[in-house]
Amino acid sequence: MNQVELDGNSNSKGMYDEEFVGKAISYLYRYEQIYIEKKIEPYGISSGQFPFLMRLYREDGINQESLSDYLKIDKGTTTRAIQKLVDEGYVYRLMDEKDRRSYKVFLTEKGKKLKFDMKKIVSEWEDILFFGFSDSQRREIRNSLEIMFENVYQIMLITR
Repeated sequence: MNQVELDGNSNSKGMYDEEFVGKAISYLYRYEQIYIEKKIEPYGISSGQFPFLMRLYREDGINQESLSDYLKIDKGTTTRAIQKLVDEGYVYRLMDEKDRRSYKVFLTEKGKKLKFDMKKIVSEWEDILFFGFSDSQRREIRNSLEIMFENVYQIMLITR
């Protein structure tokens, strides 16, 4: 396995030697948060709001509770993240006519204008992650991660 030294810190060398795979996943997640945070800071968005915005680019007008469920984030955190996006003028909420207790979340024109920039940030991050990997290796990694996610998801359903 090729290992990339990210910052010259010896902690990143040999990280996989007899280490828990969760540690590598955790490091990748943290580095992703740092990278994205730096890239989106000029827009007044934090890494906590970023996944909501990205989901809205795929499904504008989604119910706020569905956003929470999809992103696996509790309702309180979702409410705060959406409110910050509302405050920045990127989204707005409308009461769901079918269920007056819930809200649908929509992108504003300002939010829609960011789509290209936000997707470019994701693409750049994935280029960093997958540098040196063939297309088939990329597919295999994605498939493996999906299987891992499904395994954990099924266990979490059982232990609720």
